[in-house]
Amino acid sequence: MSRVKRGTVIKKRHKRVLKSAKGFWGQRKNVFRRAKETLLRAMAFAFIGRKLKKRDMRSLFIARIDAGLRAYNVSYNNFIHGLKIADVRLNRKMLSQLAIFEPKAFEKLVTIAKKS
Repeated sequence: MSRVKRGTVIKKRHKRVLKSAKGFWGQRKNVFRRAKETLLRAMAFAFIGRKLKKRDMRSLFIARIDAGLRAYNVSYNNFIHGLKIADVRLNRKMLSQLAIFEPKAFEKLVTIAKKS
């Protein structure tokens, strides 16, 4: 059986990690062990950040809907409850877009929510 030299595989893995660590400070950019530690941490923060971004956007949409509802003297929770009873299935992103760009369509939704 012939001997397998694995240097190329390791070199490829190291290069991939060090390329991802480009722009980091000190040894974190050019020492494989430090770069790998830092990248694991960075990826964990990136994952958490994506979840936080979703949360922040949802609160922004709710604030926009609430601002649109003030003109009709309706509270946000009564509006959402009315839409659920009327079986109107629009997510908060679309509702906020309607409140900003299509006020007439949003007004119709408000009347639907008030009726139910």
